[in-house]
Amino acid sequence: MAETVREFSFSPPANVARMQPSSTLAAMQAALAMKSAGVDVVDFGAGEPDFDTPEHIKEAAAEAMRAGQTKYTPTAGTRKLQEAIVGYYEREFGARLDAGEVMATAGGKQAIFNAVVTLCGEGDEVLIPKPYWVTFPEIATFAGARPVFIDTEQTGFQLTAEEVAEAITPRTRLIIINSPSNPSGRVISPAEFRKIMEVCAERGVYVVSDECYLRFVYTPAEVYTAATLPAELRAHLCIAGSFSKTYAMTGWRIGYSVAPAAWTREMNKVQSHSTSNPSSISQAAAVAAFTSSQGCVAEMLAEYRRRRDWLIPALQAVPGFDCPEPDGAFYAFPSVRGCYGDEVKTSADFADKLLKEAQTVVTDGAGFGVDGFIRISYATSMDRLEEGVTRIRRVAEKYAS
Repeated sequence: MAETVREFSFSPPANVARMQPSSTLAAMQAALAMKSAGVDVVDFGAGEPDFDTPEHIKEAAAEAMRAGQTKYTPTAGTRKLQEAIVGYYEREFGARLDAGEVMATAGGKQAIFNAVVTLCGEGDEVLIPKPYWVTFPEIATFAGARPVFIDTEQTGFQLTAEEVAEAITPRTRLIIINSPSNPSGRVISPAEFRKIMEVCAERGVYVVSDECYLRFVYTPAEVYTAATLPAELRAHLCIAGSFSKTYAMTGWRIGYSVAPAAWTREMNKVQSHSTSNPSSISQAAAVAAFTSSQGCVAEMLAEYRRRRDWLIPALQAVPGFDCPEPDGAFYAFPSVRGCYGDEVKTSADFADKLLKEAQTVVTDGAGFGVDGFIRISYATSMDRLEEGVTRIRRVAEKYAS
């Protein structure tokens, strides 16, 4: 007699059940599946530099391996990397940091995770301006806090201190700010950022400043780090930094945080029981990235600007599109509402049409909290940009009203 096999039922806790999968990773997986099937895909989905990691950074990692630097390090990273981060901020921005305020993480995402879970819990509210990077609300949800969104569409996706002040309630514990922004490319001016920090400090609200795209800013916008704020404002601040975008090191999984020493100690405790230290080899590479010439960064930025300057007018000319010019990062974030009609009612519908009818991958703006927009990554070659815009135009002409 055959034995009855009982079906396994898995029920995650409420905080995990409320989390949503990453829409950017879903777009990446869709592109990989089509490429594996032999389809000629134009992939505008991934937020990943198409450049290789600079040779001097790779060589530093190779030398570290040859020297036997393949063991555990302190949870917060090697002293050498901490000092490299401190030296970089002083040299590049005139900011005075202490090594006890700095810790290495497995990418910028872990830095944000550490910051949120050490600060927020049940009953807390986390302010998140829209559009937002898809992971922000999910980390808040995991921590048991409630994401509260600030709609910035009326100000052209430009967050202001006035909007922040109006959104703060007695339950507000934290606000997460991303400048330059993924997905909008908006950059908050130094003066406005300081005003936001002053509002938050006055109301006892903490700030996580996601500076993943710190150096990818196009003039006349200004490169700005919150590390240059006065000490009384930095007492409420955690900076999340990353080597992934600036140095084309996405696969190395190395980032860092800068926060008051007491906050850093709590984040170090969390990390010690989750991932422990980031890769020792990646840390050696990161030291080279921050202590060597920054010419490679300037070269990548110049190429991104060249692509942006071609792409934005090209998208603006697509029927049904309205595409503002980004100030930083490497994304275009056009409105596609002019393509709405009987068959296209949401930006998800339009993204699906592009995928099925033009084998072109974009990310639906609803994943960033703003339906009606799509994110287009221009971290790809000019040939692919030109081919992709041709395909997008063909689809848009079919549905634009």
